[in-house]
Amino acid sequence: MGFSLTISEMIMLTASIVLAAAISSYMVYTGNLMASDIMQNVRDMTRGLHVKLKVVYATVEDGNFVVYVKNVGDLPIYDFSMIDVYIGEYGRARLYTYNAALLVGTFNVTLTGDGDGVWDPGETAKITARPEAIPSGITVFEVKVVPLRGIGDFYLFPPPPS
Repeated sequence: MGFSLTISEMIMLTASIVLAAAISSYMVYTGNLMASDIMQNVRDMTRGLHVKLKVVYATVEDGNFVVYVKNVGDLPIYDFSMIDVYIGEYGRARLYTYNAALLVGTFNVTLTGDGDGVWDPGETAKITARPEAIPSGITVFEVKVVPLRGIGDFYLFPPPPS
């Protein structure tokens, strides 16, 4: 009877050690997955901070809003549809979405750089937004340019003299 009790205890001890090793290896694996996900999120957020836009000047020309924006970040911008442009009367600006054809309610981008179609750091872009009509009697307009990830900018400007 003592011999079978010792074998039973050895089997139970071995099973406990195997089970503890399996649980601890699963916990380490899960912890590594979580750490990897957290590091990826931190990298994505850090990368987003390297996209930074600065509104340099804005005005009204030929019935359109014209905004000059400089890429002062560290990364180029390839997709202009990921940029939101808000322009209008101060406190009542409306959203303009990207469309190369410059339809009413949209904006297009003209780059002043090397002509490769990429908004590189240090390049200035001319953003032209087409409203239905420029409201009259407005004393101050505002423009806000916001990239999908990164730091945007805003600018207040008066209407041009009549």
